[in-house]
Amino acid sequence: MSDFYQNGIVTTFHNLTQRPVEALEADLMKFSKRRPMGLILPSLFSEIEGPALSNIVDELAQVPYLSEVVIGLDRADRDQFLRTREFFSRLPQHHRILWNDGPRLSALDAELAELDLAPQEPGKGRNVWYCSGYVLASARTSAVALHDCDILTYDRGMLARLLYPVANPQFNYEFCKGYYSRVADNKLNGRVARLMVTPLIRALKMVFGPLPYLEYLDSYRYPLSGEFSMRSDVLDGIRIPSDWGLEIGVLSEVHRNHSTKRLCQVDIADAYDHKHQPVSQEDPSGGLNRMSLDIAKAMFRKLATLGVPIHSET
Repeated sequence: MSDFYQNGIVTTFHNLTQRPVEALEADLMKFSKRRPMGLILPSLFSEIEGPALSNIVDELAQVPYLSEVVIGLDRADRDQFLRTREFFSRLPQHHRILWNDGPRLSALDAELAELDLAPQEPGKGRNVWYCSGYVLASARTSAVALHDCDILTYDRGMLARLLYPVANPQFNYEFCKGYYSRVADNKLNGRVARLMVTPLIRALKMVFGPLPYLEYLDSYRYPLSGEFSMRSDVLDGIRIPSDWGLEIGVLSEVHRNHSTKRLCQVDIADAYDHKHQPVSQEDPSGGLNRMSLDIAKAMFRKLATLGVPIHSET
Protein backbone atom coordinates (compact mmCIF):
# COMPACT_ATOMS: atom_id res chain seq x y z
CA MET A 1 0.00 0.00 0.00
CA SER A 2 1.47 3.32 -1.07
CA ASP A 3 0.32 5.74 1.63
CA PHE A 4 2.05 6.62 4.87
CA TYR A 5 -0.40 8.17 7.29
CA GLN A 6 -0.04 7.98 11.08
CA ASN A 7 -3.47 9.07 12.25
CA GLY A 8 -4.82 8.75 15.78
CA ILE A 9 -2.97 7.37 18.77
CA VAL A 10 -2.11 3.82 17.61
CA THR A 11 1.17 3.14 15.79
CA THR A 12 0.64 2.00 12.20
CA PHE A 13 3.07 -0.30 10.38
CA HIS A 14 2.61 0.12 6.63
CA ASN A 15 3.72 -2.51 4.17
CA LEU A 16 6.01 -0.05 2.40
CA THR A 17 9.01 -2.14 1.39
CA GLN A 18 7.21 -5.33 0.33
CA ARG A 19 9.86 -7.47 2.05
CA PRO A 20 9.82 -11.05 0.78
CA VAL A 21 8.07 -13.45 3.11
CA GLU A 22 11.25 -15.52 3.30
CA ALA A 23 13.11 -12.54 4.82
CA LEU A 24 10.34 -11.98 7.37
CA GLU A 25 10.33 -15.66 8.29
CA ALA A 26 14.12 -15.68 8.69
CA ASP A 27 13.77 -12.89 11.24
CA LEU A 28 10.89 -14.67 12.97
CA MET A 29 12.96 -17.85 13.23
CA LYS A 30 15.57 -15.85 15.15
CA PHE A 31 12.90 -14.21 17.31
CA SER A 32 11.32 -17.61 18.09
CA LYS A 33 14.39 -18.66 20.08
CA ARG A 34 13.54 -15.98 22.64
CA ARG A 35 9.83 -15.66 21.99
CA PRO A 36 8.11 -18.88 20.82
CA MET A 37 5.04 -18.24 18.70
CA GLY A 38 1.65 -19.89 18.31
CA LEU A 39 -1.56 -19.55 16.31
CA ILE A 40 -5.24 -19.87 17.25
CA LEU A 41 -7.67 -20.95 14.52
CA PRO A 42 -11.37 -20.72 15.50
CA SER A 43 -13.22 -22.89 13.00
CA LEU A 44 -16.64 -24.26 12.13
CA PHE A 45 -16.79 -27.76 10.68
CA SER A 46 -18.44 -26.27 7.59
CA GLU A 47 -15.18 -24.40 6.93
CA ILE A 48 -13.35 -27.73 6.67
CA GLU A 49 -15.47 -28.37 3.58
CA GLY A 50 -15.28 -24.75 2.38
CA PRO A 51 -13.12 -23.22 -0.35
CA ALA A 52 -10.57 -21.43 1.88
CA LEU A 53 -9.28 -23.61 4.69
CA SER A 54 -7.42 -26.22 2.67
CA ASN A 55 -5.22 -23.52 1.15
CA ILE A 56 -4.72 -21.96 4.61
CA VAL A 57 -3.47 -25.28 6.00
CA ASP A 58 -1.18 -25.78 2.99
CA GLU A 59 0.32 -22.32 3.60
CA LEU A 60 0.68 -22.89 7.35
CA ALA A 61 2.45 -26.20 6.71
CA GLN A 62 5.30 -24.14 5.21
CA VAL A 63 5.65 -21.82 8.24
CA PRO A 64 8.89 -22.71 10.04
CA TYR A 65 8.66 -20.60 13.22
CA LEU A 66 5.38 -21.72 14.83
CA SER A 67 5.67 -23.77 18.01
CA GLU A 68 1.96 -24.53 18.37
CA VAL A 69 -1.33 -24.36 16.46
CA VAL A 70 -4.58 -24.55 18.46
CA ILE A 71 -7.73 -25.24 16.45
CA GLY A 72 -11.13 -24.59 18.03
CA LEU A 73 -13.79 -26.75 16.34
CA ASP A 74 -17.48 -25.80 16.57
CA ARG A 75 -20.65 -27.50 15.31
CA ALA A 76 -19.19 -30.95 14.75
CA ASP A 77 -20.30 -34.46 15.71
CA ARG A 78 -17.84 -37.28 16.38
CA ASP A 79 -17.46 -38.37 12.75
CA GLN A 80 -16.88 -34.76 11.74
CA PHE A 81 -14.30 -34.34 14.51
CA LEU A 82 -12.42 -37.39 13.21
CA ARG A 83 -12.52 -35.95 9.70
CA THR A 84 -11.22 -32.65 11.05
CA ARG A 85 -8.35 -34.40 12.83
CA GLU A 86 -7.35 -36.08 9.58
CA PHE A 87 -7.71 -32.77 7.71
CA PHE A 88 -5.24 -30.96 10.00
CA SER A 89 -2.85 -33.92 10.29
CA ARG A 90 -0.69 -32.52 7.49
CA LEU A 91 0.41 -29.67 9.74
CA PRO A 92 4.01 -30.40 10.78
CA GLN A 93 3.79 -28.14 13.84
CA HIS A 94 2.58 -29.32 17.24
CA HIS A 95 -1.19 -28.87 17.00
CA ARG A 96 -4.27 -29.66 19.05
CA ILE A 97 -7.99 -29.58 18.17
CA LEU A 98 -10.42 -28.44 20.85
CA TRP A 99 -13.69 -30.21 19.96
CA ASN A 100 -16.06 -27.78 21.63
CA ASP A 101 -19.12 -30.03 21.18
CA GLY A 102 -17.27 -33.12 22.36
CA PRO A 103 -17.83 -34.85 25.71
CA ARG A 104 -14.69 -33.55 27.45
CA LEU A 105 -15.16 -29.89 26.53
CA SER A 106 -18.91 -30.14 27.22
CA ALA A 107 -18.20 -31.51 30.69
CA LEU A 108 -15.69 -28.74 31.36
CA ASP A 109 -18.17 -26.14 30.12
CA ALA A 110 -20.85 -27.51 32.47
CA GLU A 111 -18.42 -27.43 35.40
CA LEU A 112 -17.52 -23.81 34.67
CA ALA A 113 -21.19 -22.90 34.18
CA GLU A 114 -21.94 -24.03 37.74
CA LEU A 115 -19.40 -21.43 38.88
CA ASP A 116 -20.81 -18.76 36.53
CA LEU A 117 -17.52 -18.75 34.63
CA ALA A 118 -18.53 -20.29 31.28
CA PRO A 119 -19.31 -18.13 28.23
CA GLN A 120 -23.03 -17.56 27.95
CA GLU A 121 -23.48 -17.82 24.19
CA PRO A 122 -22.10 -20.20 21.54
CA GLY A 123 -20.07 -18.55 18.83
CA LYS A 124 -16.65 -17.41 17.76
CA GLY A 125 -15.96 -15.60 21.04
CA ARG A 126 -16.62 -18.73 23.08
CA ASN A 127 -14.41 -20.73 20.74
CA VAL A 128 -11.56 -18.23 21.13
CA TRP A 129 -12.06 -18.13 24.91
CA TYR A 130 -11.42 -21.87 25.26
CA CYS A 131 -8.51 -21.80 22.79
CA SER A 132 -6.95 -18.96 24.78
CA GLY A 133 -7.27 -20.99 27.95
CA TYR A 134 -5.48 -23.90 26.29
CA VAL A 135 -2.67 -21.61 25.08
CA LEU A 136 -2.16 -20.30 28.61
CA ALA A 137 -2.27 -23.81 30.09
CA SER A 138 0.14 -25.32 27.57
CA ALA A 139 2.67 -22.47 28.11
CA ARG A 140 4.42 -23.34 24.84
CA THR A 141 4.32 -19.81 23.44
CA SER A 142 5.02 -16.26 24.51
CA ALA A 143 3.39 -14.64 21.46
CA VAL A 144 0.21 -15.81 19.76
CA ALA A 145 -1.75 -14.79 16.67
CA LEU A 146 -5.37 -15.40 15.73
CA HIS A 147 -7.03 -15.34 12.35
CA ASP A 148 -10.18 -16.65 10.70
CA CYS A 149 -10.50 -19.85 8.69
CA ASP A 150 -12.46 -18.46 5.74
CA ILE A 151 -9.81 -16.21 4.14
CA LEU A 152 -9.97 -16.89 0.41
CA THR A 153 -6.89 -14.77 -0.36
CA TYR A 154 -4.67 -16.22 2.38
CA ASP A 155 -0.91 -16.56 2.14
CA ARG A 156 1.60 -17.19 4.90
CA GLY A 157 2.99 -13.66 4.58
CA MET A 158 -0.16 -12.42 6.33
CA LEU A 159 0.78 -14.35 9.45
CA ALA A 160 4.42 -13.24 9.30
CA ARG A 161 3.45 -9.55 9.12
CA LEU A 162 0.85 -10.00 11.84
CA LEU A 163 3.25 -11.59 14.34
CA TYR A 164 6.33 -9.49 13.58
CA PRO A 165 5.57 -6.46 15.83
CA VAL A 166 4.88 -8.54 18.96
CA ALA A 167 7.56 -11.18 18.27
CA ASN A 168 10.44 -8.78 17.67
CA PRO A 169 12.30 -8.54 21.01
CA GLN A 170 13.53 -5.04 20.08
CA PHE A 171 9.95 -3.77 19.93
CA ASN A 172 7.83 -2.98 22.95
CA TYR A 173 4.41 -3.83 21.52
CA GLU A 174 2.11 -6.20 23.37
CA PHE A 175 -0.83 -6.24 20.95
CA CYS A 176 -1.09 -5.89 17.19
CA LYS A 177 -4.20 -5.58 15.03
CA GLY A 178 -4.14 -6.55 11.36
CA TYR A 179 -5.70 -4.36 8.69
CA TYR A 180 -6.08 -4.52 4.92
CA SER A 181 -8.09 -3.20 2.00
CA ARG A 182 -11.51 -4.87 1.86
CA VAL A 183 -11.37 -5.10 -1.91
CA ALA A 184 -11.89 -8.29 -3.91
CA ASP A 185 -13.22 -9.08 -7.38
CA ASN A 186 -13.38 -5.36 -8.14
CA LYS A 187 -15.83 -4.80 -5.29
CA LEU A 188 -15.58 -2.80 -2.08
CA ASN A 189 -16.53 -4.94 0.95
CA GLY A 190 -16.47 -4.41 4.72
CA ARG A 191 -20.04 -3.15 4.95
CA VAL A 192 -20.44 -3.22 8.73
CA ALA A 193 -17.19 -1.32 9.30
CA ARG A 194 -17.86 1.29 6.60
CA LEU A 195 -21.58 1.79 7.06
CA MET A 196 -22.09 1.20 10.79
CA VAL A 197 -18.98 1.18 12.98
CA THR A 198 -17.07 4.21 11.70
CA PRO A 199 -20.18 6.43 11.39
CA LEU A 200 -21.29 5.32 14.87
CA ILE A 201 -17.90 6.19 16.41
CA ARG A 202 -17.96 9.62 14.75
CA ALA A 203 -21.54 10.22 15.93
CA LEU A 204 -20.66 9.21 19.50
CA LYS A 205 -17.74 11.66 19.43
CA MET A 206 -20.13 14.41 18.42
CA VAL A 207 -22.64 13.53 21.17
CA PHE A 208 -20.27 12.72 24.05
CA GLY A 209 -17.17 14.65 23.04
CA PRO A 210 -13.70 13.36 22.07
CA LEU A 211 -13.40 10.70 24.76
CA PRO A 212 -10.02 8.90 24.83
CA TYR A 213 -11.75 5.56 24.22
CA LEU A 214 -13.54 6.82 21.11
CA GLU A 215 -10.37 8.48 19.81
CA TYR A 216 -8.64 5.15 20.35
CA LEU A 217 -11.22 3.12 18.40
CA ASP A 218 -11.19 5.71 15.63
CA SER A 219 -7.43 5.22 15.26
CA TYR A 220 -7.83 1.68 13.90
CA ARG A 221 -8.06 1.41 10.15
CA TYR A 222 -10.17 -1.74 10.27
CA PRO A 223 -11.45 -2.36 13.81
CA LEU A 224 -13.51 -5.42 12.81
CA SER A 225 -10.67 -7.44 11.32
CA GLY A 226 -10.48 -10.96 12.72
CA GLU A 227 -6.67 -10.97 12.66
CA PHE A 228 -4.62 -9.92 15.67
CA SER A 229 -1.58 -10.98 17.66
CA MET A 230 -0.41 -10.40 21.20
CA ARG A 231 2.01 -11.48 23.86
CA SER A 232 0.54 -14.60 25.41
CA ASP A 233 0.27 -13.09 28.89
CA VAL A 234 -2.11 -10.47 27.48
CA LEU A 235 -4.68 -13.26 27.15
CA ASP A 236 -4.63 -13.73 30.91
CA GLY A 237 -6.08 -10.28 31.57
CA ILE A 238 -8.80 -9.76 28.97
CA ARG A 239 -12.48 -10.62 28.97
CA ILE A 240 -13.53 -12.04 25.60
CA PRO A 241 -17.13 -11.42 24.45
CA SER A 242 -18.82 -14.59 23.26
CA ASP A 243 -20.86 -12.91 20.50
CA TRP A 244 -20.06 -10.87 17.37
CA GLY A 245 -18.63 -8.17 19.61
CA LEU A 246 -15.38 -10.18 19.89
CA GLU A 247 -13.17 -7.82 17.87
CA ILE A 248 -14.43 -4.58 19.44
CA GLY A 249 -14.41 -6.28 22.85
CA VAL A 250 -10.75 -7.32 22.52
CA LEU A 251 -9.78 -3.79 21.44
CA SER A 252 -11.64 -2.41 24.47
CA GLU A 253 -9.91 -4.83 26.82
CA VAL A 254 -6.36 -4.13 25.66
CA HIS A 255 -7.14 -0.41 25.91
CA ARG A 256 -8.27 -0.96 29.50
CA ASN A 257 -5.16 -2.92 30.48
CA HIS A 258 -2.33 -1.42 28.44
CA SER A 259 -0.87 1.89 27.37
CA THR A 260 -1.66 2.80 23.77
CA LYS A 261 2.12 3.07 23.29
CA ARG A 262 2.19 -0.72 23.58
CA LEU A 263 -0.52 -1.26 20.92
CA CYS A 264 -0.15 -1.15 17.14
CA GLN A 265 -1.72 -2.11 13.83
CA VAL A 266 -0.07 -3.59 10.76
CA ASP A 267 -0.87 -3.76 7.07
CA ILE A 268 -1.02 -7.49 6.29
CA ALA A 269 -2.54 -7.64 2.78
CA ASP A 270 -3.24 -5.47 -0.25
CA ALA A 271 -6.45 -7.41 -0.93
CA TYR A 272 -8.54 -9.61 1.32
CA ASP A 273 -11.65 -11.67 0.77
CA HIS A 274 -13.61 -14.16 2.84
CA LYS A 275 -17.15 -15.49 3.04
CA HIS A 276 -19.81 -12.81 3.26
CA GLN A 277 -22.74 -12.83 5.66
CA PRO A 278 -26.29 -12.08 4.44
CA VAL A 279 -27.76 -8.76 5.52
CA SER A 280 -30.67 -10.55 7.25
CA GLN A 281 -32.65 -7.32 7.59
CA GLU A 282 -35.80 -9.10 8.77
CA ASP A 283 -34.06 -11.37 11.29
CA PRO A 284 -32.02 -9.82 14.15
CA SER A 285 -30.75 -13.26 15.20
CA GLY A 286 -28.44 -13.71 12.23
CA GLY A 287 -26.31 -12.18 9.50
CA LEU A 288 -25.13 -8.59 9.46
CA ASN A 289 -28.22 -7.61 11.44
CA ARG A 290 -27.09 -9.54 14.51
CA MET A 291 -23.45 -8.61 13.94
CA SER A 292 -24.28 -4.91 13.98
CA LEU A 293 -26.40 -5.24 17.13
CA ASP A 294 -23.71 -7.19 19.01
CA ILE A 295 -21.00 -4.70 18.01
CA ALA A 296 -23.11 -1.71 19.05
CA LYS A 297 -23.92 -3.35 22.40
CA ALA A 298 -20.21 -4.02 23.01
CA MET A 299 -19.43 -0.35 22.42
CA PHE A 300 -22.30 0.92 24.58
CA ARG A 301 -21.37 -1.46 27.41
CA LYS A 302 -17.80 -0.16 27.34
CA LEU A 303 -18.95 3.47 27.39
CA ALA A 304 -21.23 2.70 30.34
CA THR A 305 -18.35 1.13 32.30
CA LEU A 306 -16.37 4.32 31.65
CA GLY A 307 -19.12 6.34 33.34
CA VAL A 308 -20.63 7.84 30.20
CA PRO A 309 -24.35 8.55 30.85
CA ILE A 310 -26.31 7.05 27.96
CA HIS A 311 -29.91 8.30 28.04
CA SER A 312 -32.80 7.78 25.66
CA GLU A 313 -32.31 11.36 24.47
CA THR A 314 -28.76 10.62 23.28
